[in-house]
Amino acid sequence: MPKSIVNDIDQAQLQKIDSLFISIQKQYGRPPNWQRTAGFKTLCQIILEQQVSLESARAHFKKLDSIVSEFSPEHIVALSDKEMRNAPISRQKASYLKNLSNAILEKTLGLGELKFKSEKEIREKLTAIKGIGNWTTEVYLMFCLQFKDIMPIGDVAIVNTIKELKGLESQEEILEYAEKWKPYRSLASFYLWHYYLCKRNRNADSFI
Repeated sequence: MPKSIVNDIDQAQLQKIDSLFISIQKQYGRPPNWQRTAGFKTLCQIILEQQVSLESARAHFKKLDSIVSEFSPEHIVALSDKEMRNAPISRQKASYLKNLSNAILEKTLGLGELKFKSEKEIREKLTAIKGIGNWTTEVYLMFCLQFKDIMPIGDVAIVNTIKELKGLESQEEILEYAEKWKPYRSLASFYLWHYYLCKRNRNADSFI
């Protein structure tokens, strides 16, 4: 397991760079050490989380998990359209899950090999699959592979929190400001997600 994103040394360095994270920690404490198990099952769950609430995605994922005897690429591709709808998985996301499954079965993607690759190589491998874009890749990089310098600019909670706390508006402004957080942008993102959840009295476990 790689060194976790949330650790004392990196937190001290990030707080030296930007006092914003001192303020968040004083208000809500340090962010959770969010980690997910790398692999097919988790990547499917992240795909289901695209552009919907995490609560909704979790419910659909649990339903899907309950209708297969084993959560594997072989069993996902074998599901009929009707079985997917009953999960209920949208037609579009069903196609995304099957695209991922086929890539693994055809050996154009080896998820176990990703931990040995660079961020650039992982992005290229995952985004080559229709249905996996930058956000899905970035969540996998951060939560599953613990890459330490990822800035998920496509995440609505991250963007809205930075807008609230720093008054920045455009993605360009946000990315420019976040440059100073390098090489701890994943930890910075964890702080921002933590702030977002705590302010709304939402359970931190919803992220895993």
